[in-house]
Amino acid sequence: MGSAPSKAARTLPKTAAKPPPSWAGARTPAPEDLPTRHAQRPLASETKDDAIMKDAQDPQLLANLTRLGPVRVDHHMQSVRTNAQVRRRYESRVQSEADAASAHAPRNRLLAASLSDLLDQRKYAASRKELEKFAEQYGIEVDKLESVARFVSTPSVDEKTAIRTVEDNGEENITMVAFWKEPTIENDPSARIVGGKA
Repeated sequence: MGSAPSKAARTLPKTAAKPPPSWAGARTPAPEDLPTRHAQRPLASETKDDAIMKDAQDPQLLANLTRLGPVRVDHHMQSVRTNAQVRRRYESRVQSEADAASAHAPRNRLLAASLSDLLDQRKYAASRKELEKFAEQYGIEVDKLESVARFVSTPSVDEKTAIRTVEDNGEENITMVAFWKEPTIENDPSARIVGGKA
């Protein structure tokens, strides 16, 4: 295994030695070694001479500017943001940050889950006093709660209308009739029930 005849011999191709290319070993000449045919231009100047002005010209830019023509300025424009708008936005952010840093929730502000719980409790309030008690527990004014409840509610389901269906794969689906219920407060004929299917 370790003997010389069992190993492949490595041989390099035998070609005639060529002279190295002309660029091999070439170095960039130092600036003092370069021939001085013309005097070098200064890199910076305090005044604009003809060479600088010629170098700064951009014929395409000048042609495009000429094609656009003079700028028309509307002197009756108004700024989009007035100082009052900026001040109101700043005060709103400061108030928002102060509310977020506070240990207790600000009045008339609820998380979605808390609002859902409050709207569920509101459905079963029998009197205005009970409704006020629920609102006070969540730190919200009754008028604000009623304003929100005009547009937002939580669905209630009638379990007597449950329909159970079983799919081919064994999954069971339950369908019930959902309805939106307003609280039945004493001496309040405006309570209504709206039906729908869930």
